[in-house]
Amino acid sequence: MPHRTPDHPAPRCLRPVPLTAAVAALALTAAGCAAEPDPGVFTIMNSATDEPYHTWDQEEMDRCGAEAGVRVQQLSVPADQLVPKALRMASSGSLPDVLIVDGSDLPQFAAAGGLVPLEELGLSTASLSDGALSFGGYDGVYYGAARSVNSLGLFYNTDILEEAGVEPPETWEELRRAAAALTEGDRYGLAISALATEDGVYQFLPWLWSNGGDERELGAPEAVEALTFVTSLIEAGYASRSAVNWTQADVNDQFIAGNAAMMVNGPWQMPVLREHPDVNWGVVEIPVPEAGATPVAPLGGETYTVPVNRERPERERTAAALVACLTTPEAQLDWAARVSNVPLDAGAVEGYREEVPELAPFADQVQTARSRTEYVGTEWNTYSQAIGTALQAALTGQASPESALSQAQAQIDEEL
Repeated sequence: MPHRTPDHPAPRCLRPVPLTAAVAALALTAAGCAAEPDPGVFTIMNSATDEPYHTWDQEEMDRCGAEAGVRVQQLSVPADQLVPKALRMASSGSLPDVLIVDGSDLPQFAAAGGLVPLEELGLSTASLSDGALSFGGYDGVYYGAARSVNSLGLFYNTDILEEAGVEPPETWEELRRAAAALTEGDRYGLAISALATEDGVYQFLPWLWSNGGDERELGAPEAVEALTFVTSLIEAGYASRSAVNWTQADVNDQFIAGNAAMMVNGPWQMPVLREHPDVNWGVVEIPVPEAGATPVAPLGGETYTVPVNRERPERERTAAALVACLTTPEAQLDWAARVSNVPLDAGAVEGYREEVPELAPFADQVQTARSRTEYVGTEWNTYSQAIGTALQAALTGQASPESALSQAQAQIDEEL
């Protein structure tokens, strides 16, 4: 993209903009005067603190900075500190030029008026799927471009399934029968995460959504059927009761150790799986309630956003050029292959199937996946906590699936 030289106006203090009660705590307006930025240096804030990801990120930022005619500085902070730090920076008017946040965190920034709609800055959404738009959007407006995303699939040990004469399951009933046939001795047929935290909730969503359920109606029959199905696998002994304590990393460890013949997990586990060449595995999309149904899983990953810079709109446009460069189809394919994620661009997806055939099913999965915040926006954490509590109650036998979800719905209604 052509380079636009940022203006260098005299610094001025911005007047705080009133926010709704739901997002007032974000303080996404400048409370004072920010230091005058160097017109030739742009900052990108992310959570890429680990190597080699930090170095890989800087290489890409240097490339895109060169195209835009600016120098890019990477500001990396631990993932759990990124949002709090960004909010503190916002309160002093010192947000970076590009802010990379998890898709589930985007709504709180967008709702507070802290992000610029990317289409206003020239980024097209023509090639994006509905899921991609929901992942980077809030209230119907597109704020965040993705370089790669992830979702969930069903991994299986090919040797164990072949020995048992079991085909990778495609439906719930096939999964139940396969898990039963593969459960033997200390080995479970299936490993899942059912923590009350985001790990467990993320893994429950494919069962809920693929069954036509909705987090806004947890007492509906579709939701109860989904939780009943998951609970039945635990009660039958086809999946371990320890699932209520397992993270997704723990699930992967169980699979690698041979303690589970199948597992629900994401493409990010491939680097660890590759460290164990003796474990032969494959992956398919998440099984659906009935043959021919569409699997709907959650989209995970990061969004590349441009914070509002009312005093320097030229910097917003240059920042958008950096976002566009970092998320081109070519950049998506390269990055997804490096980090075991999946590109969103339709053209990049085709190249991904060839470059990373082991994870090709995820390329299909993400086409029908959606954002966790698509329907509930900034209230997702409230829904997530309620779902996590219901999972624990049902899977530990403290409540029936119907009762657990009714209580979860009541909890949501009370808090909202």
